[in-house]
Amino acid sequence: MKKILIANRGEIALRVMRTAHKMGIKTVAIYSEADRDAPHVYFANEAVCVGPAPSAESYLNQKKIIQVCKDLKVDGIHPGYGFLSENAKFAKAVTKAGIKFIGPSPHSIKIMGSKLDAKDAVKKYDIPMVPGVDKAITDVKAAKKIAKTIGYPILIKASAGGGGKGMRIVENEAEFEEQMNRAISEAVSAFGDGSVFIEKYVGSPRHIEIQVLADGHGNVVHLFERECSIQRRHQKVVEEAPSAVLDEDLRQRMGEAAVMVAKSCKYEGAGTVEFLLDEHKNFYFLEMNTRLQVEHPVTEMITGVDLVEQQILVARGKKLSFNQEDLSIKGHAVELRVYAEDPKNNFLPSIGTLERYETPKGENIRVDDSFLEGMQIPIHYDPMIAKLVTYGDTRKEAIALMDKAISNYHIEGIETTLDFGQFVMNHKAFVSGKFDTHFVKKYFRPNAKENKKSKEETKLVAQIAALFYEQASKEINIPEAQNEIWYENRK
Repeated sequence: MKKILIANRGEIALRVMRTAHKMGIKTVAIYSEADRDAPHVYFANEAVCVGPAPSAESYLNQKKIIQVCKDLKVDGIHPGYGFLSENAKFAKAVTKAGIKFIGPSPHSIKIMGSKLDAKDAVKKYDIPMVPGVDKAITDVKAAKKIAKTIGYPILIKASAGGGGKGMRIVENEAEFEEQMNRAISEAVSAFGDGSVFIEKYVGSPRHIEIQVLADGHGNVVHLFERECSIQRRHQKVVEEAPSAVLDEDLRQRMGEAAVMVAKSCKYEGAGTVEFLLDEHKNFYFLEMNTRLQVEHPVTEMITGVDLVEQQILVARGKKLSFNQEDLSIKGHAVELRVYAEDPKNNFLPSIGTLERYETPKGENIRVDDSFLEGMQIPIHYDPMIAKLVTYGDTRKEAIALMDKAISNYHIEGIETTLDFGQFVMNHKAFVSGKFDTHFVKKYFRPNAKENKKSKEETKLVAQIAALFYEQASKEINIPEAQNEIWYENRK
C-alpha cells in the first residue's frame, strides 16, 4: 500500500495523513468546493475536488471517490469518521474495485450498523444488555403495550441511529404515542429507516467505551476505556482516559466483553464498543462503532499506540505486534472538542470568520485541528474546529493542564465551547469524578447573552452567511494539489 486516499475532510483527514506520511505512504485528499482552501487539501501529496459544498454531492459521492482512486492509482481508502466510514455498501464497492478499505469488512459494518442486529450477534456471548425488546417496532399500539411491560421510564431508539437522532425518553404512558411518532419520523428523516426499538431507560448512566483492535489472523485486544459522559444532545464534548470510576476488576470485565463483541462479527481494524454504566456499576452493551472515534487521541496518549498506524498495518494484512499483556495504562488524558457553537444559546452553531486563531503549545498538549486564522467556519458540515488534548501523570495534572491550555487557546470572531470546557474542568462534580451523562442538564446554567439576537435575526444572519460563503467559494481560485510545505509555512 503505497498511496491512500482519505475520504474525509478537516482535522481527521490531516490526522490520517500525518501518520501515512510517517509510514512513507503518499496521500490523496478530496475536497468540496467549500473546502478548496482547507489545510488538508495542501497537506496531501495530491488533491481532487469531488463536487459542490453539499456533502451528498461531494464527500458522500461514492462513485466519484472510487473513480478518483482508479485515476490516481490509489491502493487504499481511509474513511476517517462520519460520512462514509460506516457505510457497508461503500466498503463493498471499494473492495470490488480492487482497492483496500482501511477498516472492517462490509459484513462487520452491516451487523454492527443496526443496533438490533448487533444485539442479536452478541447474545450467545452472554454480554449484559439493557432490558428491552430485540426486534424492530413501528406499530405504536403494540409498542405501547411492550413499554408498559418493561416499565417506565423507557427509551425509544432508532435501530439505524446514532448521534442522538431518533431517540426519545418517555417518562410515562400519557406521552408515549407522541414521542414514539416523533422518534419514527426523525429516524426516517435522518436514516431513511423508521425502525425503532424500546429498552429500559437507565436513569443515571455513565457512557463508557472500550477501544478494540483486531487483525485478520484472529487476534483481538482492547486498549482500555474512555469516559464520554459529558455530552450535549446525546453527543460528546469532553472525553478522558481512563475513567475515574472503573477499578481493575471492572475494567478487565468490560474489556473482555468488548473483545467478545468484536469476535462476534469477525471484526478487523480499530473499533469501539460502547457501554452504559449505571450507578451500581452494572454495565450494559449499547453498540459498536466500526470506525475510528473522534476521541481516539486520549487512548493514544495513555497507551503510546498510534491507532491510525495500526489500522493501516491491519489493512496490509499484518498481525498485531503486541498482545493484551503488552498493553498498560500510563498516566491520564483529557480531550475537549472545540466546537464553533454557542453554549450560552443551547450549543447552536456559530457562523463567522476566525478573526483570531492561536492554539496553545507546550509539553503534553496536543491540538488536532484543521483551521487557520482568517478562515471561515463552513456551514455545510460538523462545526468542530479542533480537538484539544492534555496529558498528565495523574488525572489531576491532566485536568489542570487542560484548564491552562484553554486559557491559552485564543479564538475570536465566533463563539466556541472553550469557556464551557473550562467550566467543566473547574466543576466539583467533574473534578471529583462523580458525574453522569446528565452533567450539562444538572449543572450548566449559562447567563443570558447580552443583546441576544431573536430567532428571526439569527436565521437571517445564517442565511446571509450562507450566501456570502457560497459566492466566496466560487471566486477563490486555488490549485488542486500542494504539499505540506504550504501548510507548515501558512501555519
